[in-house]
Amino acid sequence: MAYQCITTSREGRVFILTINRPEVMNAISPAASTEMSAALDEFESDDALWVAIITGAGDSAFCAGGDISLMAKAKTEEDYQMPSSGYGGITNRTSCYKPIIAAVNGIAFGGGFEVALACDIIVAGENAIFGLPEPKIGTAAVATGMHRLAREVGLKSAMALLLTAGSIDAERARHLGLVAEVVPQSDVMAAARKIAERIMRCAPLAVQATKQCVLEGLNYAGVPAAQQAQEAGKFERLDVMLKSDDIREGLNAFMEKRRPEWTGR
Repeated sequence: MAYQCITTSREGRVFILTINRPEVMNAISPAASTEMSAALDEFESDDALWVAIITGAGDSAFCAGGDISLMAKAKTEEDYQMPSSGYGGITNRTSCYKPIIAAVNGIAFGGGFEVALACDIIVAGENAIFGLPEPKIGTAAVATGMHRLAREVGLKSAMALLLTAGSIDAERARHLGLVAEVVPQSDVMAAARKIAERIMRCAPLAVQATKQCVLEGLNYAGVPAAQQAQEAGKFERLDVMLKSDDIREGLNAFMEKRRPEWTGR
């Protein structure tokens, strides 16, 4: 598919999606979201792809948020309509159990921060800045940002950021537990690739089962309830993993002191 707002590439089993609007700091328009949604649909449905990395073009921004110039022209919600999968095709995406890494190479504001929050792991350059400044323009972080932030850093830390519409740097984000690793700006993609390589040393079905159990387990009130749901077969990716060829391959490889050869089956 030919894209206008993004670029995509494949590096073995890794899918790379780059928001390619550097002239507007990679701001997300409805067209960009639609393209990102289509690209992530491709990633999700292709069994040959195991990990995705989302990043932004250029040196200054991962994504500065929504395209305010288009928002200002919109007269109704329909004039600035996002796909059902949400901002960037990811904030409402609940069906993808493959890991997605955000390689944040600069500013991640508003919808850009929400896209990063919707990823499973965030790697940030030293120049990265995170914030949800929507209240400054009379709106709120409605694309899951408010809810994810409060759950990920705790209520008081989230409120300090949300209610002031403030921002934090990469080190503060790491301290809060949002960012897994802070690296020089030029090393962001290399760091993301290394994490992808480490993920791919694990059985892909085990990784997907883990992601589903963790994320959907949060819907239950406490560990006992989540464990009961797990034992009751509520998380189907776990059942797929337990019936896979890869689980036998992993056990055999361990006994034979060799690296397993995963097939994803």
